[in-house]
Amino acid sequence: MMNNLAEKAPKFYGAVTVGERGQVAIPAEARRDLDITPTTKLLVLGGHEKKALIFIKAESVTEFLANATAILSHLEQMLKTNHVEASEQNR
Repeated sequence: MMNNLAEKAPKFYGAVTVGERGQVAIPAEARRDLDITPTTKLLVLGGHEKKALIFIKAESVTEFLANATAILSHLEQMLKTNHVEASEQNR
C-alpha cells in the first residue's frame, strides 16, 4: 500500500530561483522524465490563494478536453436513448 502511495505522490525535482526577467530553469531530470523539449508549450496556472504555480503541457490539456468532450457526448446520447425508451414504455 505504501509503495502504491509513493508512486502517486508528486516527485520533487529540486528548487529553482526566479531570475530578474521572471524566468526559471526547469531541472534537467524533470525535463527528461516529463519529455519537455525546447518546443514544448506549457500552460502556467496560479494555484489557490496565490500560493502555487502550476505548469502543465498544453497537449495534455488538449487531450483531456477532447476525451472529456467525447465522454460527455456519449453520455448525452445514452440519456436521449434512455429517455425515448422510457417514454415508449409509458405508453
